[in-house]
Amino acid sequence: YYSSDRLAQLMGNGLLTFVDKKTLFNNFISSNQIVFYDGINDLSYKLSKYKRDHKERKRIAKNGKEFYLKKINSTLVADFILSKTMDYKSKNNFVWSGK
Repeated sequence: YYSSDRLAQLMGNGLLTFVDKKTLFNNFISSNQIVFYDGINDLSYKLSKYKRDHKERKRIAKNGKEFYLKKINSTLVADFILSKTMDYKSKNNFVWSGK
């Protein structure tokens, strides 16, 4: 998986975030926490949909923020990098590692 810090900034600040299905982030982030789209037409449709649906937009964004701050925070990411670099088994469960 790859993500820029932009995803952390958006989700960590509670903004509704749209991600292409090709990222495969749906392996560890649910559609209750982020909006997945499949192509430009689907993205356009979903942008319009959530622009109108304030309640659902806020619900998904809130869930995404809570998930991101709990499961993909800087402490966990740093521990993951160190565990791989220093070859030790971390006590943390990394949602993106599939284990």
